[in-house]
Amino acid sequence: MSDRSMRALRKHALAAATVTALSCVAVSAYAADRINLSALANASQQDEFIVKYRDGSAARSNEATLQSSLSAASTGFSGKGRALGLKHVRRTSIGADVVRAARKLDRAEAESLMRQIAADPNVEFVEPNARMTAFFTPDDTRFAEQWGYTASGINATQAWDVSTGTGVVVAVIDTGITSHSDLNANIIGGYDFISDATAARDGNGRDSNPADQGDWFVGSDCGVTYNSNSSWHGTHVAGTIAAVTNNAKGVSGTAYNAKVVPVRVLGRCGGTLADIADAITWASGGTVSGIPANPNPAEVINMSLGGSGLCGSTYQTAIDGAVSRGVTVVVAAGNNNGNASNARPANCTGVITVGAVDSNGARSVWSSTQKSNYGAVVDVAAPGSNILSTLNAGTTTPGAESYASYGGTSMATPHVAGVVALLQAKATTPKTPAEIETILKNTARAFPATPDQPIGVGIVNAKAALDSLSGTPNPGTQTYTNGTDYSIPDNNTTGVSSTITVSGRTGNAPSNASVSVNIIHPYKGDLKVDLIAPDGSVYNIHNRTGSSADNVTGTFTINLSSEALNGAWKLRAVDAAAVDVGRIDTWSITF
Repeated sequence: MSDRSMRALRKHALAAATVTALSCVAVSAYAADRINLSALANASQQDEFIVKYRDGSAARSNEATLQSSLSAASTGFSGKGRALGLKHVRRTSIGADVVRAARKLDRAEAESLMRQIAADPNVEFVEPNARMTAFFTPDDTRFAEQWGYTASGINATQAWDVSTGTGVVVAVIDTGITSHSDLNANIIGGYDFISDATAARDGNGRDSNPADQGDWFVGSDCGVTYNSNSSWHGTHVAGTIAAVTNNAKGVSGTAYNAKVVPVRVLGRCGGTLADIADAITWASGGTVSGIPANPNPAEVINMSLGGSGLCGSTYQTAIDGAVSRGVTVVVAAGNNNGNASNARPANCTGVITVGAVDSNGARSVWSSTQKSNYGAVVDVAAPGSNILSTLNAGTTTPGAESYASYGGTSMATPHVAGVVALLQAKATTPKTPAEIETILKNTARAFPATPDQPIGVGIVNAKAALDSLSGTPNPGTQTYTNGTDYSIPDNNTTGVSSTITVSGRTGNAPSNASVSVNIIHPYKGDLKVDLIAPDGSVYNIHNRTGSSADNVTGTFTINLSSEALNGAWKLRAVDAAAVDVGRIDTWSITF
């Protein structure tokens, strides 16, 4: 038999084996889905369940048998000292039955009862008869242009059915504020901390009027080679946080029932570190000599500003003071396509540093030189490309109110500050800044594809973050995939790695995690293939076996119970011999 024929037979056998393996996986997954625990977040209100008996079973065709099965489950449950009646209510159009307990069950009781019901092998599935609600969609006329609130962004549309930020104050340390009918109702207090009257353009130094007088400049005045019109940056940022919503005009805000305290620190040629530090202290409820106390201390501070250099003692001391007062400080990573470790206050300790993504979930790019900063100090990402919000039409001094789309990590940051406001409004007791950061990271949505540079653990997910306050469990089994091709260097000891970043999960991976691999290579005997866990642990998948057979493909079950779910998982392929070359075509991990 020719080599070509032998290779064809090998491929046919491999395909048959793969089909068999996938069939087994499908049966296992189906069995796991018999009990749907995902709707138990509000189980204290749960007394009804949907039970589907298999076609042809006695319980499916005979109500007396059905009730007997329910009684057996109820008896098993009451054997734990918590007596409970379980009665048949009605049959649904899909052939499943609604059953009701004699009393409302908490989450643990509901799960225990569902397991008792599912102990009957004739039960096809059981799940809570969960209550659904309409997802709030604002009637703001330009809401459809705000992609950042959709599932492609921070998933705010679902979050608004849980929290709208009522009672929370967010301080926006920025250029101040301009009058805008789609924003004014949510603006309270504020202060102008620009100590230089020339920079402030208001004829004096610090005062109680946070109105934005315009940050336009002539380049020669500010040591640069270009001129700039006024940005009305603070008005844009404030609108993303708390624009008046559902008022049949304009745009929506992330936490539209929160209040914004505008704190003006940026004017002509920017702002000084000393002024900004005092603004942080004042906004968070601290004392600034010669300045009246802030009557509306913030729970969240948004800082869509920054510069280069180390954090420094001035920034860090002011931030430490705010954090000690329980205030979460959210800052922009910067837009220079560089490592945010070189940008401040992004590199300060105790802040939540935000990178930017576009509507495809990729790192934001605004020009050849302007891209979202990246690096280990970036905590999470949020929408930062083509963000529509409130603005002003004035070129230099304030003019008519308007709307415009901006891009930058400055635009990503208020999305996150708004989500923090949603969380604090929902929490039964205020969350510490450290707790808020943990929630945001643990519930972030995985990037659709691994970013070209690290910009945090994932994209902030407002609904998932709010659900975590109610103890909503991790989502069920999920599959993460990297389909980017990676060429495997020939006759090389280092090889190449393809990375999948997992976020928004808690706890460890299971003992039966599934790794599917498709590596194209004409001589698999050259290859060593490993799975590398986030902590660096190595799990071998293939080690130079198979001789002249081609390709490493298949699904492999690996015990990963000692590994945390979240983090960067890598598939590494090393070609230890010469002549033949190949690539990692695609791979996925399921847990």
